[in-house]
Amino acid sequence: MQTAIAGFILSFSLILAIGAQNAFVLRQGLRREHVFVVCFVSGLSDAILIIIGVSSFEAVSRALPWIAPAFLYAGAAFLLWYGFQNFRAALRGGEALEASQIKANSLKKTLITCLAMTWLNPHAYLDTVVLVGSISTKYDNQIAFAAGATLGSFTFFFMLGYGARLLAPLFAKPVAWRVLDMVVALTMWAIAATLLLN
Repeated sequence: MQTAIAGFILSFSLILAIGAQNAFVLRQGLRREHVFVVCFVSGLSDAILIIIGVSSFEAVSRALPWIAPAFLYAGAAFLLWYGFQNFRAALRGGEALEASQIKANSLKKTLITCLAMTWLNPHAYLDTVVLVGSISTKYDNQIAFAAGATLGSFTFFFMLGYGARLLAPLFAKPVAWRVLDMVVALTMWAIAATLLLN
């Protein structure tokens, strides 16, 4: 139980910082659009990466040395593109949480974007595969550690997705959406720049 709790706390704390995945889940929660699917797929994606990290990251990185730089550049390109989309939305403005004004995205488009937020995001790999995987080696019961870390990820995403509706009154104002979009855009660009420069 102590090992599982340690995994839970580590996983939960690693994904607290704003990032592409969290910003997307927050946006979907505010719009109340495919929230369960987005939260579940985000948690499941993290769970897969956590299991890879705990069980076999060292072996995979040795066998495929090209995989890290490939995800680095693909992830940076995706973050730049996603930042541009949010920047454009911030300049355009006009979005608010009035149901009559919200144009819902299809489930397919939402699912593709949700998957890209994890699988094209190098930070997701660093947090789950590298950090969680390496720290898990300090514990005898790695299965319990992985289970706790997975539960932490699911808990965070469902809290973020469904808790976002508490902010609905604030985001009834179009200016709040513009601020959110601008913050997300600048954050995505900053992450991409950090990846490329370092």
